[in-house]
Amino acid sequence: MSGASAAAAAPVFAALGDATRLALVSRLDDGRPRSIARLSEGFDLTRQGVSKHLKVLEDAGVVRSERVGRESQYVIDLAAIREARDYLARVGAQWDDALGRLKAFAEDGVAEDGGK
Repeated sequence: MSGASAAAAAPVFAALGDATRLALVSRLDDGRPRSIARLSEGFDLTRQGVSKHLKVLEDAGVVRSERVGRESQYVIDLAAIREARDYLARVGAQWDDALGRLKAFAEDGVAEDGGK
């Protein structure tokens, strides 16, 4: 996505800024759907607590859920993560450009002063 905005990327960054939610995303990074019960294994949280974290991730577009029988299965949705990554790359390129201009300015100033 070219031109990803800060407003579009902010919910993804906010959702991934929590260690529990980041760990949940890590558990889904193989692309296979998992139930809340499976995702809750090993966490010091109730299924309800994990469910709340998954809701935040779903609202940010980081995961999707699908009803399978009586369970919801969660799967990672890489589109929102790619958009956030593209935003960071664009901002990083802008900073690199600004730092390059600053370096050139500083070096030109030193050269004009004769290195004093």
